[in-house]
Amino acid sequence: MAKKEKFMSNQRIARVGKNNRAQIVTIPLEFRFPEGISEVFIRKVGDEVVLSPRPKDWSGFLTAQARVSDDFMQDIEDLPLQERELP
Repeated sequence: MAKKEKFMSNQRIARVGKNNRAQIVTIPLEFRFPEGISEVFIRKVGDEVVLSPRPKDWSGFLTAQARVSDDFMQDIEDLPLQERELP
């Protein structure tokens, strides 16, 4: 299956409307978030709006053992140490 055909098979049409001053999207049943998801992250990728479930805690991230590249924050300078007086 070509990449475009695969993308199109996962695409549906949703209705966009207004509720007071908020814009709402009616999500088709097969795209709805699981029960218990009450908040989502929203971001723009180009002209597209992407919704992702907001985790309730960090356990999934921490167990994934995500790694950063070797050059992560390579060009960031450390701030000088601050001298503080203890109370």
